[in-house]
Amino acid sequence: METIDWIVLAGTLLFIVTYGVWKTKGSKNVEDYVGGGRDSKWWTIGLSVMATQASAITFLSTPGQAFHDGMGFVQFYFGLPLAMIVICMVFIPIYHKLKVYTAYEFLENRFDLKTRTLTAILFLIQRGLGAGITIFAPAIILSAILGWDLRILNIIIGVLVIIYTVSGGTKAVSVTQKQQMIIIMTGMFMAFFYIIGYLPDDISFSKALKIAGASDKLEILNFDFNVKSRYTFWSGITGGFFLMLAYFGTDQSQVQRYLSGKSIRESQLGLIFNGILKIPMQFFILLVGVMVFVFYQYNASPLNFNPAATSKVMNSEFAEDYSLLEEAHRELEIEKKMAQNQYSSAIELKEFTAIEQAKEEIISVNRRDSTNRVAAKALIKKADSSAETNDKDFVFIHFILTNLPTGLIGLLLAVILSAAMSSTASELNALGTITALDLYKRNRIGDFSEKHYVNASKLFTLVWGIIAIAISCIANLFDNLIQLVNIIGSIFYGNVLGVFLIAFFFKFVKGNAVFIAAILTQIIIFIIYYYMIYAPPSGEEKLGFLWLTFIGAALVIIMAFIFEYFDRFQTYASKNSQS
Repeated sequence: METIDWIVLAGTLLFIVTYGVWKTKGSKNVEDYVGGGRDSKWWTIGLSVMATQASAITFLSTPGQAFHDGMGFVQFYFGLPLAMIVICMVFIPIYHKLKVYTAYEFLENRFDLKTRTLTAILFLIQRGLGAGITIFAPAIILSAILGWDLRILNIIIGVLVIIYTVSGGTKAVSVTQKQQMIIIMTGMFMAFFYIIGYLPDDISFSKALKIAGASDKLEILNFDFNVKSRYTFWSGITGGFFLMLAYFGTDQSQVQRYLSGKSIRESQLGLIFNGILKIPMQFFILLVGVMVFVFYQYNASPLNFNPAATSKVMNSEFAEDYSLLEEAHRELEIEKKMAQNQYSSAIELKEFTAIEQAKEEIISVNRRDSTNRVAAKALIKKADSSAETNDKDFVFIHFILTNLPTGLIGLLLAVILSAAMSSTASELNALGTITALDLYKRNRIGDFSEKHYVNASKLFTLVWGIIAIAISCIANLFDNLIQLVNIIGSIFYGNVLGVFLIAFFFKFVKGNAVFIAAILTQIIIFIIYYYMIYAPPSGEEKLGFLWLTFIGAALVIIMAFIFEYFDRFQTYASKNSQS
C-alpha cells in the first residue's frame, strides 16, 4: 500500500467516527438515545437497514462465494421482499401503536415478563456472537494479507465503533450508516468497472458473462426439492422468508432502525426501499465475484488465496510437495487461458459444435484445477492442523491489493472497514439497549431518572463492545463467513419468530405455554443442527441450514398449542373434580 492509500483509508474512517459523534452529541433521555428521537426519514431508515445487514462479511465473503460456487447464493434473499410486506403490514403498526423501544417489550405486554426475558436472552446470545464475527471478518483477512497483528486490528475496529455508538446511540448509528453506504457502493462500482477494464481487449462484458456461464457460475435458479441443498429457489422463498421475517421483524439491531421512524409510513417506506434494492445489490456483489473468476481465467492466481496458509506449508516438510502442486497449477492456468481463447473464438464464429467442445474443455480444466486446490488444502492441513485452509474469504481482497490502482486500494479497504463498523454499531446499539431496558430496567426495583437509563445503555453498549472484541479474538473462519453468520441466525431466529407469530395471530395462547415451548424448541434446534448439519453420523450434511428457521417457528407454535390445550384440559378437569 502507498501513502495515498493510507491517507484515504484513515481519512474515511476518521470522518465517519467524528461525524457520528458531532451529529448526535447531547442525548439526554431514552427517547433520544434509544429511539433516535423518532424523527428519521424513510431514506435514512432504508439505508440504515441495508447497512446493518451488509457487514464487511458481505463485501469480503460474497464475491469469494460467487468465485467458487457461482450466483446461486442470491436465492437466499428471495424471501426478503415477502418478509418486508408482512413486517410492514403487521409488525410496524403494532410496534408504533404501543410506542415500544424494543421488540421484546411487546412480548411482555402480550405474554409475561419471563417470555420477554427469555427471548431477549436468546437475542443477546446470537447477536453477541454475530457482533464478534463482524469485527473478526475484516480483521482476520486484512491481518493475513497485510501482515498486521490480528488482535490489534480487532481492537482498532471495535474501539472506533464503540466511540460513536456509545456517544450518540441509535441516531449516531443511523446518520453514519448513510455515509457508509455511499462509500461502500461507490467503492464496489469502481472495483467492478476496473475488473471489466482489466479483461483482454476482445472480451466484452457480454462475452465475459458467456465465459462465466460456460463454467456454471451463472446458474441463479435451482428448483431442486432436495432439502440437503443449501441454496435453492424453494429454500429461499420458505426458509429464507422465515429467516428474513425473523431478522427484520424481531432482531433488535434491525427493529431499532425503523422504530426511529418519524411515522408508521416512514418506517414502512424504509423497509420497502430495502426490499426493492436488497436483491439487486446482492446480485451485483455476486456478479463482482463472478467477474473476478473470469479475470483469473486469463491472469495468474495463487494456488491458495490465504497467504498465511501458504506460508505455513512452505515452511514445513511438505514445501516440496506443495511446490509441485504450484507447478501443476501454473500449467493448468496456461491450459485454462487457451481453452477460454478457443471458446471466445468459437462464439465469434457461431459454430455450435466448436462452442460445445470448448465448453467441455473449460469444464475439464476447471475441474482439474479444483482437484489441485483441494490437494493443496490437504497439504496445508498436514503441515499445520490448526491452519485455516478455507480461502473463499481471501479471493476479493487478494484481487484488490494486487490489481487495483493506488488510492482505490485505500478506498476499498475503507469500504470493508466501514461495512464492519456499520453492522457492528447496529449490533452493539441493540445489545446495549436490550440489556439496559429488557433486563436491567425491567428487573430493577425502584424509580430512576431518564439520565440513569441513558447512562446504563451507554455502559452496557461499552461492555458488549468489549465482549465482541474478545469474541473476535477467538473466532474461526469456519467454511465461509457469510454462511457462518446466517447459520448462527438460523439456529435462534426460528424460535423467536414463532413466539412473535403466536403473539400476533393466536390470541388464545398464554405466556406459560409459549415459555415452555420456546425452551424445548431451542434445545431441539440445537440437536437438529448438530446431528443433521454440523456433525451428521454419516458425515454428509442432511439438511440445508435455511430450513432451521422454518422448523424452529413451526415447532414452537405447535408445542405452544399442545401445552395451552393441555393446560386448559387440566384446568377444566380440576374444576369438574371439585364440583
